[in-house]
Amino acid sequence: MKNIYIKSTLLIAALMFVIPALAQPGAPPATPIDGGLSLLLAAGGIYGVKKLRDTYKN
Repeated sequence: MKNIYIKSTLLIAALMFVIPALAQPGAPPATPIDGGLSLLLAAGGIYGVKKLRDTYKN
């Protein structure tokens, strides 16, 4: 049981040092969301609804 606590502590400590190192400066203000992203979101929503209907149909 002690081994689990040691491994968990080491993992948390490693993540605390790694995550800030991967940080990047923020996005520029007013980053545009163009039509392509909107179409992908709409297509994903439609696909999700289709999958749900197929699941409940069976």
